[in-house]
Amino acid sequence: MKALILSGGKGTRLRPLTYTGAKQLVPVANKPILWYGIESIVAAGITDIGIIISPETGEEIQQLTGNGDRFGAKITYILQDQPLGLAHAVKIAQPFLEDSPFIMYLGDNLIQDNLSPFLTKFKQQHLDALILLRTVSNPTAFGVAKVDEKGRVLQLLEKPKHPPSNLALVGVYFFSNSIHKAIASIQPSARGELEITDAIQELIDSQKTVESVQLQGWWLDTGKKDDLLEANRIILDTNLQISVGGEIDEKSQIIGRVNVNKGSKIINSTVRGPVIIGENCHIENSFIGPYTSVGDGVTLIDADIEHSVLLKDAKILEIHQRIVDSLIGRRAKVEIAPQRPKALRFMVGDDSQIELV
Repeated sequence: MKALILSGGKGTRLRPLTYTGAKQLVPVANKPILWYGIESIVAAGITDIGIIISPETGEEIQQLTGNGDRFGAKITYILQDQPLGLAHAVKIAQPFLEDSPFIMYLGDNLIQDNLSPFLTKFKQQHLDALILLRTVSNPTAFGVAKVDEKGRVLQLLEKPKHPPSNLALVGVYFFSNSIHKAIASIQPSARGELEITDAIQELIDSQKTVESVQLQGWWLDTGKKDDLLEANRIILDTNLQISVGGEIDEKSQIIGRVNVNKGSKIINSTVRGPVIIGENCHIENSFIGPYTSVGDGVTLIDADIEHSVLLKDAKILEIHQRIVDSLIGRRAKVEIAPQRPKALRFMVGDDSQIELV
């Protein structure tokens, strides 16, 4: 059994942040989104992993993620020159996949459920495909499945105007090698891409066995700012381990579940968890409220922030109004002049500088 993780794409919904970096490397609770998927796959016992990368961000992904040793896996990188669809990604990965069954995992997705029960069902029932589904309130925005009472998939529709159900396709699929013949039989869609939904429909039309399982836990597509902040909130709520390192002076307060990493200094400040603070941060005369992730090397002086994600080496200086629901990019600098507004909300890209006057 192998795994194929898709980590290409342009990340247009997270711009300007993703003009200068891969959306799959944006951190949730100070860990790249991509790594959660890798860890989940390895936990299910699959260690031979191919990662689809793009020319724009592939080098960054390779440098940060490495050869797989840190995860107990072997990672092979596969370049997709153009974003021509999920099925196209499978097609160009066929030399890596060979005739092996595999799991396909979209690299910007997060799911709570353990993958092992799904893998067991796929193997024991000798399925041609197993797709994961989740009920959603707005099925017109997703690929939607029509299934029978036993979970057998009857039809797939991409963003239908009149959806037959509220069951959206989660970005996790299990395939036998029969998917390659199905992909070879389909044509590009109206948007010029080879759609994985068309390939799965080809399996269904060819009387192959395609079944589904509904997720019981949460599923998060982190392609937008608010979705990423929600993912950060949930991960901090469910996974954060208390650990207080660095230097914390006697005037500071650490309240609740807080993780402070080595080299960080907290001076005359209050940190109210759940919060994670990376390495070598400088926090002075500040308040960090719940559901905030502070990356390595961040500086906060006279700042008040909560429910936000700050990336590596960001600086927030002399802002006394509370910053909420914000995503601040690497090396971004935010500071304020004496005449102050009542509320602030930001999505700031890498290397930006903001001065409010």
